[in-house]
Amino acid sequence: MAFAQITYRQSLRDVETCLRAMQSKLYHCGIHGNISRNTLAKANEHRDWRIYADFAQVLIRKARTLYANEDFGIRLSREVYALDSTTIDLCLSLFPWAKFRKHKAAAKVHTLMDLRGSTPCFIRITDGKVHDVNILDVLILEPGAIYIMDRGYLDFARLYRFTRNLSTFITRAKSNFDYRRLYYRKVDKTTGLRCDQTIRLNGFYASQDYPAILRRISYFDIETKKRFVFLTNNFALPALTIAQLYKCRWRIEIFFKWIKQYLRIKTFFGTTENAVKTQIWTAISVYVLVAIVKKELQIELSLGEILQILSIVLFEKVPITQVLTKNLLQNVNSQFHNQLLFDL
Repeated sequence: MAFAQITYRQSLRDVETCLRAMQSKLYHCGIHGNISRNTLAKANEHRDWRIYADFAQVLIRKARTLYANEDFGIRLSREVYALDSTTIDLCLSLFPWAKFRKHKAAAKVHTLMDLRGSTPCFIRITDGKVHDVNILDVLILEPGAIYIMDRGYLDFARLYRFTRNLSTFITRAKSNFDYRRLYYRKVDKTTGLRCDQTIRLNGFYASQDYPAILRRISYFDIETKKRFVFLTNNFALPALTIAQLYKCRWRIEIFFKWIKQYLRIKTFFGTTENAVKTQIWTAISVYVLVAIVKKELQIELSLGEILQILSIVLFEKVPITQVLTKNLLQNVNSQFHNQLLFDL
């Protein structure tokens, strides 16, 4: 399955054909025995996807250790996460378990990303009907950490759990947001800030769900000419830092775009729920593995470039450092030559 991700295979038949053509070199990839499409299909259907999820978590722990001191644009001593989801469209007749709409199926990949190194640290795969906000119920919060979310996660009862766990959330307010202002702070409007207020919710149910005070920050982005209103329970960070942190949320959008462009998670090798989750977790493992290789070898190439190079040298007996770092070995002083040498 990792071979299919790295070399952009389209089907299990494609995987079988290519691997059988390279039968003499399969030992180099750790593959023993004959490759059969039926064997792969049965494994996808019956072998528990949690095996691949656990393996991915091992790689994620290693990657987070390597990228622990990575700079993502804002200097903070605490952990900073971005939470979002991406939807993968499916055919309802082939994937009846992934119900989304009346005539449409879909799978959702809910992801919590560590902004240092853009490493996914929590992933939950569900059908398309599961709303994003429900993931907050299963998310294990870290005291002191910062969680950045869009308006799809705006549920005051669930957000109050962040406050009780001493975690920080940053999200956007909806247009019909009802509140009353308690205090305000002066802001430098040349930075794009428009207001920094301490507020309390007005609605009966909203005030019961979130009885504490909130911080409301209005920010005007000069580049996009748009105004953003942020809500947070953090009163210590500067208002401009809150706005800059939310801007870093685009990193998780790039992650979703990257895995859909370079890995195989839009077309699947099986139609069962187990097969879909197996393939997605395999893709995540490949992504994290490439990130580990990039960091350990100090490679300047992008993750996409590394994966493209690996796709064509997978069966070559060449040190990976030589291929990816461009330190080509020059056999100028070799004692053996395939051609005669002439002195000019």
